[in-house]
Order: sequence, then structure tokens, then C-alpha cells
Amino acid sequence: MTAAATERRTTRTAPPTSLVAPRPPRERPRRRGYAVTVRALGPLVLLAVWWIASATGLLTRDVLASPAEVLDAVGELWGNGQLPDALATSLTRSGIGLVIGLTAGLTLGVVTGFTRLGDELLDSSLQTLRTIPFLSLVPLFMVWFGINETAKILLIAVATTFPMYVSTYGGVRNADRKLVEAMRSFGMGRLAIVREVVLPGALPSLLAGLRLSMTLSVIALIAAEEINATAGIGYLMAQAQSYARTDVLAVCILVYGLLGLTADAVVRLLERALMPWRRAAQGAAR
Repeated sequence: MTAAATERRTTRTAPPTSLVAPRPPRERPRRRGYAVTVRALGPLVLLAVWWIASATGLLTRDVLASPAEVLDAVGELWGNGQLPDALATSLTRSGIGLVIGLTAGLTLGVVTGFTRLGDELLDSSLQTLRTIPFLSLVPLFMVWFGINETAKILLIAVATTFPMYVSTYGGVRNADRKLVEAMRSFGMGRLAIVREVVLPGALPSLLAGLRLSMTLSVIALIAAEEINATAGIGYLMAQAQSYARTDVLAVCILVYGLLGLTADAVVRLLERALMPWRRAAQGAAR
């Protein structure tokens, strides 16, 4: 046997000399407001680029107004009352359509997810309908309902129904069946089981569906207000487009963005209030 082979054999068979003591992960304390500052960096950089491009002439007014001109437009629209009126009209449309869509999606999701008859009778039809893009329904809704508020509200309702339905259906189907059967054996009725057992167990899915539906309500609002609107943010955009007011167009786009951010923030607050254990688990995992 050669010296090298003897050395390799000795190396393979030699026991470890010592074990390394495990070190628990150290939690690094983060300053208060650190996460908020980091999250704000991206929008601030975009704003700075926009401001510099406008100030140096790279971005002309006919393409996009400067941030200062957009701020002036906000003051003008707010001062003459156009922006508050348009905002109230758009929020009313979006809110009514969202409530109708959430109610329909939640009800259908519970019926199809909790009962076999509902699943066999409705789910295949609803799964087919949800594949139809809601924007393709705009001409049909104009034929059916005209160009009044009904068509706009129903378009938002249709857009928000299916995300809520899919999330509710999945959450109800994944409810703890042993717990449901146990409650049945104790004599609890169906409605009570849904209220006390199924819906609390499906809460994470319900909130996920709520978030998707609220986001889609803003997108559907933009599409709905393109249907010959005579009031609302979409009407302001149409007027600004006619007069090539890029400052007003930028204001309307920012308002739509703020509506989406507000909807997302509302769902986050609901998650913290209704599911405090999830926040604790996420904090421990970081």
C-alpha cells in the first residue's frame, strides 16, 4: 500500500476532533421607521428623475407636465370643486360595484364549496364564466343597460365577483372536515357551522380574495368610466385629453394609483386586526 493511499484511508476513518457549538440566530434590532424609509426610496427616486427631466427640458410639457405643474393642477381642480366631486362619484361607483361583487362571490363560493349539489350544479358554469375578460363585456353591457350608471356599476361587480368566488371556494373546500363533522355530531346546524367553523377557517383565503377584488375594482372603474361618463375621474380625464392638459391627466392617473394603494392598505389593516398570529409568525421567520 502506498503512502498516499494510507493517508487517504486515515483521513476517511479519523473521527472529528471537536464539534462546533450551534449558534442561535441573532436578532438585529431595526430602527423605528427603517422599513418605511426603505419603501419610500423607490417613489422618491422616480419623483426626482421626473423633476430633473422636466427641469432640463428632456421631458416637455406636451408629453408630461412637470411635478410643479401637476401640483398646481391639483390646487386648481380642488379649488373649483371638480376634483372632490369627481372623486366622490368614482368612489360611489366603485364602492357599490365592489359590495355587489363581494357579496355575490362570497355567497357563491360558500354554496359551491360547502355543498355537493352546489359544486356540481354551479362550479363548472362559474369557472367557465370567470375565464371571460370583463373588458369584453363592455359593448354588451352598453347594449343591455345603455350608457347610464347601471352598466358601470355592474361591470365593476362582475370584475370583482370571480376573484372573491375563487378564493372563497378554495378556502371553504380546505376547511377542517374533521372539525365540521364533529360540530355536526354535536347537533350544530349548517348555517351555524358555516358561520362558526368554515368562514373563520377560510379567513386567509377570504382576505386574499378581498385584496384581489379591491384591486380589480379600481381597474374596472377606469374601464367603466370610459363608457361616456359625464362625471367622475374618467370624465375629468376625457376633458383633459380633449384640451391636451397633461397636468390634469397626470393628476387623474395619480388619483387612480392612490385609490389602489388605499385599497391595499385597508386589506393589510384588516389582516393585522383579524389574523394577529400571522404577523407574529412572519416576524419570527425574518
